[in-house]
Amino acid sequence: MSLRSGLEGWCMGERTLVGVDIGTQGTKAALFGESGRCLAVALRKSRLRRTGPGIIEEDPEYQVRTVCEAIKACVRQAPAAARAVAGIGIDGQMAGVIGIGKDGRNATPYDSWLDTRCAPYIERMQDRAGEQILQQAGCAPSFNHGPKILWWKHERPQVYRAIVSFVQPGGYAAMRLTGLDASRAFIDHTYLHFSGFADNRTGTWDTELCRTFGVEPDKLPRIALPTEIIGELSPAMARRCALKAGIPVVAGCGDTAASFVACGAVKEGICVDVAGTASVFAVTANRFEADGRHRTLACSRAAAPGLWHAYAYINGGGMNLEWFRREVANRGKRTQSVTFAQLNRTIEQVGVRKDTPLFIPHLGGRVCPSMPHMRGAWVGLEWSHTLGDLYQAVLEGVALEYGIYRKIVIELYPDLAWREVRVTGGGQDSVIWNRIKSAVLETPVVQIARSEGAPLGAAMVAGVGVGLFKSLSAATTAWVQKGHRYRASRSMAQVYQARMSQYERLLRLLNEYFDQRTS
Repeated sequence: MSLRSGLEGWCMGERTLVGVDIGTQGTKAALFGESGRCLAVALRKSRLRRTGPGIIEEDPEYQVRTVCEAIKACVRQAPAAARAVAGIGIDGQMAGVIGIGKDGRNATPYDSWLDTRCAPYIERMQDRAGEQILQQAGCAPSFNHGPKILWWKHERPQVYRAIVSFVQPGGYAAMRLTGLDASRAFIDHTYLHFSGFADNRTGTWDTELCRTFGVEPDKLPRIALPTEIIGELSPAMARRCALKAGIPVVAGCGDTAASFVACGAVKEGICVDVAGTASVFAVTANRFEADGRHRTLACSRAAAPGLWHAYAYINGGGMNLEWFRREVANRGKRTQSVTFAQLNRTIEQVGVRKDTPLFIPHLGGRVCPSMPHMRGAWVGLEWSHTLGDLYQAVLEGVALEYGIYRKIVIELYPDLAWREVRVTGGGQDSVIWNRIKSAVLETPVVQIARSEGAPLGAAMVAGVGVGLFKSLSAATTAWVQKGHRYRASRSMAQVYQARMSQYERLLRLLNEYFDQRTS
């Protein structure tokens, strides 16, 4: 949907909503009319700081700045529509943490989900209470809140003592926009599976887990519903956003949860593939099920009441494609002459090959399940293999990992009727990738005929919070549009069934190798 057609479709008197996504690569804001038309979009790039081995941080105040600048850019594109804003919803990166002081300002940088410094504390949490954490929170310890909080507690004790609460980027930005101090810090329930200290079934903090690891419960924020109005846009922040003061701001949700909403995953059996920086695969279910056997899937609360998402992700799975294009296809040159479209066409012309090398997509460690020492690899290279073969293997690595997730979902939810996989994110336009995923997952893959992604979901959450919609189901029915549907041939599916078993065996062998190498 073009911006021009969106503006032409907006009527004076129609209320509007702002959705903001604080992503790894940048902050994206979008302005939507009540009918669902996108009236303006703006993006501001992130600033990731890599200051040492495994260290990846961001400045929380810079994240807030990008939120304000992106909203302001939307206002400039559609000033009349911006004067009718009824609510603001913000989503953000989920597994990282920000320690805040009494005034609600950050006492630490944003400890990114890509930051791997907390690896020793993953092992500590796993050894002392791994099964309890999994059964209570729905996710095994990984590069997420619990180990990160312990890293700050033990490695930076002076800073830890100054921290009043731990929040995430979406919550931090919402607090800053509304002027909340640490006494009103919050986390919405879509993040709880990553916490390491929550009883996710009841939506409460688990005091026993806090006691086990010496984490003070009062350093954990209150738990909110995504649609809860947590405050109103303050006069100072309204000026920075070029909006009027007093606009309601809802708690919002995690970026993955917002992407699921944007795909219309508010019914059982709808699967989602977020083909973004992290490659995420999820199934929508009606009950909480902890993956105690495989320790691979997380079970998170959906933004929609009464639903859950069983999901897992590849840490930086989407980053692998950009790395390949930059460092391999373009040999690290500043001028990126080889494009993704060219790489995709190369594969489409050749078709699926049984002897394509296998690619392990875990360049920064495997997260689901936790294999922090795992690293990427191509295996099975021959002199006949081309650049296209290597790229196809990179695409297949994500799909084959999804295939493992699918097997576990079927085991946990044997009665679940699979509908389709809805794909969103930057990678959804790759025809060959969608076909490969359909072959591995043995399920149709459907594109979402909108490009706004997570900000769309955040805006719908805000719409429910301020009363524009009765429910998220009603919102997605009105706003979400499906696009092209892909279904792999039977012969293609058979090829990938064979490659699945090879891939699983290779993972086990490589994990043993990398564990021994680091011991």
